[in-house]
Amino acid sequence: MVRYALGAVLALMLGVRSGGPAAQRAERVDAMAPKITIQVNDTVFNATLADNATAAAFAARLPMSLRMADLNANEKFVDLPTSLPTRASTPSTIRAGDLMLYGSRTVVLFYKTFRTTYSYTPIGHIDNPGGLQDALGQKDVIVTFAALPKAQ
Repeated sequence: MVRYALGAVLALMLGVRSGGPAAQRAERVDAMAPKITIQVNDTVFNATLADNATAAAFAARLPMSLRMADLNANEKFVDLPTSLPTRASTPSTIRAGDLMLYGSRTVVLFYKTFRTTYSYTPIGHIDNPGGLQDALGQKDVIVTFAALPKAQ
């Protein structure tokens, strides 16, 4: 994700329009970012993993189905049996579709956008979180995480 952002900034700095060489390189980098699916009942969301050790360790455990509980009417969470690597920071704003790690074992999927003072380690983000809140509902739900094959 960071590589994509740097490519996009470079394209803007060079005044490259969509379809130019720099823009094409940025699109290729984004296309190569690790992707997963997040399934809630019959609804499937595509997500892009963060470029960090936490996301890599999470992806190594896939596929997995987790019973996630609701908290604060804005997130679903579950504690993993073992820890993941962490590098927590305070994002100030949580966005709907953020997949984060709280502490070293608690996976959190946010379905609302809000300000926060808590620290999290990013795992990824749902590419298009429209409908996520409705899919997750207010009760416990089984969420299945699975890897997508890498782009060719």
